[in-house]
Amino acid sequence: MRVTDTYKFGSWLLVLFTLTAPWVLPLLVDSFWVDIYSEILIWSLLAASVNLLLGYVGLLSFGQALFFGFGMYGVAIGVVKFDLGFWSAFIFGISLATGMAAIAGSLAVRLTWHYFAIITVVFSLIFYFTALSWKPITGGDDGLPFTIPPIISFGDYKLTMTNANFQYFFIVTIVGACYWLMYRVINSPLGRAFVTVRENDARAALIGLNVYLIRLTAFIFAGFIAGVAGALFALFGRYASASYMFYHVSGEAVVWAIIGGVGTLFGPIVGTGLMIVLREELSSVWDHYLLLVGVAVILTVIFAPRGIGGAFKALAEKIARQQFSRKESGP
Repeated sequence: MRVTDTYKFGSWLLVLFTLTAPWVLPLLVDSFWVDIYSEILIWSLLAASVNLLLGYVGLLSFGQALFFGFGMYGVAIGVVKFDLGFWSAFIFGISLATGMAAIAGSLAVRLTWHYFAIITVVFSLIFYFTALSWKPITGGDDGLPFTIPPIISFGDYKLTMTNANFQYFFIVTIVGACYWLMYRVINSPLGRAFVTVRENDARAALIGLNVYLIRLTAFIFAGFIAGVAGALFALFGRYASASYMFYHVSGEAVVWAIIGGVGTLFGPIVGTGLMIVLREELSSVWDHYLLLVGVAVILTVIFAPRGIGGAFKALAEKIARQQFSRKESGP
């Protein structure tokens, strides 16, 4: 089996599980795991935004929670304060996050290495404390709950997110569209420019690439993906809170991306899924479950430094080489 065939098999297996999860999971475990898997898909987008910057451009951001929070608050404020409909509020939240990414990125991508990481944390902290203190708009410590308006309304007929199966497949559709968009970008000339800048920005500039513009484009795109995740999470929880804008949320997304495998398309889903499942299972057994989660992270980093996705890729390449060698040495 070729490496590409192995990737396709793994990808189709993940897609098949995702499409059948509302019926398969209740047969295997408790039905509440369907909601957990919905959460995993949403959070994986936040990890994917980290992966896009770190894995393909070489920029480590601890500020992706800022754009996640803007997506959340955009939806909540749009519904509560501006009386927007479902789609208007959803687009408003994503637009706010993308706009904030453009503003923050215009300053942040001028820096690299730890300076870039530090400034993204600073941006996150500024708006975290702003959200806490701006209680009339954001709800402060209490957050901002809201009721989701209907998605489609025809007379007495209303389609809403209160339908569990519809909510699940709405999340799957949006998340799937984001991963498809990332796949197209990563495999486009722009994606190759991302990798070129990551490998050697000086040489990239020498061959005529605008390094600043490429990094800014990646930063805005990553902010857009994080904003979609925040908007989806607001609709999923019917709530927006400043706590999700704190930099520790970005830190978790960085861990998820590294565990799953930076520089791989579906690594964020694998890493996010593993960490959230560990959290759910261990938290019911031991109050200090985070210690065990930390051990799992350390072991993964030591024995699979390229992450689980990277280890899978290496295994597939090894199998392909072995099969090629057999063919070459055969009669």
